[in-house]
Amino acid sequence: MLSPEQQERLTRVGPGTPMGTMLRKYWFPILASTELPAGQAREVRLMGEDLAVFRDPEGELGLLERHCPHRGASLGYGLAGCDGVACPYHGWVFDKQGRCVNMPAESGKSGLLRKARITAYRAEEMGGLIFAYLGPDPAPLLPRYDLYVWDNVLRDIGRAELPCNWLQIMENSVDPVHVEYLHGHHLAAQLSLDNDAREKGYGRKHEKIGFDVFEYGIVKRRVLAGGSEKDEDWRVGHPLVFPVTLRVGAQNQHRFQIRVPVDDTTTMHYWYSCYKPPLGKSAPQQESIPIYEVPWKKNNGSFRVDFVDGGDIMAWVSQGPIADRCNELLVGSDRGIVLFRKLLFEQMERVASGLDPIGVIRDADQNDLISFQQEHNKLDGNIEFLKRAMDISHARFSPIREQVLAMLAD
Repeated sequence: MLSPEQQERLTRVGPGTPMGTMLRKYWFPILASTELPAGQAREVRLMGEDLAVFRDPEGELGLLERHCPHRGASLGYGLAGCDGVACPYHGWVFDKQGRCVNMPAESGKSGLLRKARITAYRAEEMGGLIFAYLGPDPAPLLPRYDLYVWDNVLRDIGRAELPCNWLQIMENSVDPVHVEYLHGHHLAAQLSLDNDAREKGYGRKHEKIGFDVFEYGIVKRRVLAGGSEKDEDWRVGHPLVFPVTLRVGAQNQHRFQIRVPVDDTTTMHYWYSCYKPPLGKSAPQQESIPIYEVPWKKNNGSFRVDFVDGGDIMAWVSQGPIADRCNELLVGSDRGIVLFRKLLFEQMERVASGLDPIGVIRDADQNDLISFQQEHNKLDGNIEFLKRAMDISHARFSPIREQVLAMLAD
């Protein structure tokens, strides 16, 4: 149980808040690369700030505060040229540094140009995603995490905008025991599976759970019924990549679940997936990485709970816009949540002291390829198992589902 003050510190992400200040030390995805053609701009929102991202004719990115200082029109609807983005209302042009470089209707305007300067941020691209950095200079390096830079894979990006605070989603990442009920018994009931199927799938009981802090976050470990500490689930585990990413998957399919704080009560959830071909085979070439929306509501507005991620979303969103941690009852199996909150408080203090939080990278020699260890599933490579896994997850909605299955069946 937290105090109201602790609750506020953990959940508020706007400019000047302790959590917002700490999170601004990291890069966050804001769009898929395919969503921003050259010459165009788009509106985005990140950590309570309204922004406009644009791509000039040469493919270079710019990221600015959204509203033109003239009359407040959105630069997210502007046209991007070689010298910057032009406001759609009166054509004022702003370059990537936020300087106003042209006011078409004005003359003798050098003083006006200086007054019209707006806030500019950094934007970079990697692995089919556009990332934003809203923190102070000097900016850290955009981390070259393995899934973003692997060769010889197929990729897709799922997305859902969720009406809840980012933290209740991330706390789910250090709550392994929810799997056996929410993804075992509850999902099995929706799919009318028998008890035997439940016990062979997600419904296996957690006999032991463990958590270790490492240089990029927290490693989760578990021993399931019938297993032991010799199993990879315990020896290797899988990581929460601080502060907003979960890494899951196995030999042929791996993914990041990225929880991007849009504001205090909205989170953009990305499923960034990589599919590896069988050993010795090549993945089909992709001209671009597709992005698709993951439908988490039925037509009547109720939650879709007939797939794994739909059950998760129901659990996250049904807690309310911001989960009430001042009136919760934590138990022994919640110690991962306690550890994650402790780590968040510690990193906020580091930033307040002028230090970088964990996982921030400034040395290019450490950023060639950042690989994460993760347990393998002994059934991985069995095409029927993989097909079933895709059918009961967000991947059922992927536009490359059949292409992935065909590649893995070779």
